[in-house]
Amino acid sequence: MNLELLETTLAGEPAYRTRQVWEWTARGASSYAEMTNVPSALRARLEERVPFSSLDLVDEARSRDGTVKALFHTHDGHPVEAVLMRYRDGRRSVCISSQSGCPLTCTFCATGQMRFRRNLSASEIIDQALHFRRVEPIDHAVFMGMGEPMLNLDEVLAAARRLPDLGITHRRTTISTVGWLPGLRRFVDEVEEPIRLALSLHAPTDALRSELMPVNDRYPLEEIVAECERYVALRRRKVFVEYVMLAGVNDRVEHARALAALLDPKLFKVNLIPYNPTGMYEGSSRGAIGSFKHVLDRARLHATVRLTRGRDIAAACGQLATAS
Repeated sequence: MNLELLETTLAGEPAYRTRQVWEWTARGASSYAEMTNVPSALRARLEERVPFSSLDLVDEARSRDGTVKALFHTHDGHPVEAVLMRYRDGRRSVCISSQSGCPLTCTFCATGQMRFRRNLSASEIIDQALHFRRVEPIDHAVFMGMGEPMLNLDEVLAAARRLPDLGITHRRTTISTVGWLPGLRRFVDEVEEPIRLALSLHAPTDALRSELMPVNDRYPLEEIVAECERYVALRRRKVFVEYVMLAGVNDRVEHARALAALLDPKLFKVNLIPYNPTGMYEGSSRGAIGSFKHVLDRARLHATVRLTRGRDIAAACGQLATAS
């Protein structure tokens, strides 16, 4: 829902009307007709002037594991994908995009290979979550979809600050970054809410990371790791490190040892991500992932292996991309 347009349309109405409409929307209402405590004439005006979503649903794909991927178009025709992940323990997590495409061109990420269109507005970001909230309750959110959130930080934070109204607390909201330092510094300095931070790392040395992620030439490892350490010092919350496992590229024992030397186990948790094919690399074998994790475990650096969701519909980590 375009919240700015909503406020403009309701100008002159009692102040509580905007709150009423938003509360219905955040609880999962699918139309203005459901808002029974809003006068019918006002509902008709809203129906005419304020589209119920700032995004148009183009397609949905459903995985065998229950994951759902939604393809939207913005009002000016740009593609956006978002994902609902269902887990056996009852969690319902939404993976949200902050941009249409991504300008940072990480080599292993499908989004980085598609054309960058533009940043998304806060309304376009929150409407991704609202789409799934209309289906069922949701309780976790990760800003790990299309785009680099720290390049669009104001709109990302404006959306994140509304997520508790949908049932997603700040402690269950995670914003990921490849290490875009200006935005990361602002996030560390300015964000008072207990929103979690994740670092998309994927290599333990500058030379290898620059091969995989061109952003590292601009903001090398020492700088971004130091900023993450400052986050922990200020917020008293560990940083999640995302590490995609690429066969023969970054998955050898010596890479694991270098990663353990780079990261303080008191400050970081590592999430090892089985590579979801996007055409350029092969994923690491189970044995290689196990050996890598064993090195981290011996160094007392907490590490888990991510459960892959939605791979069969190209909804898994690193697979979001569209030519639409």
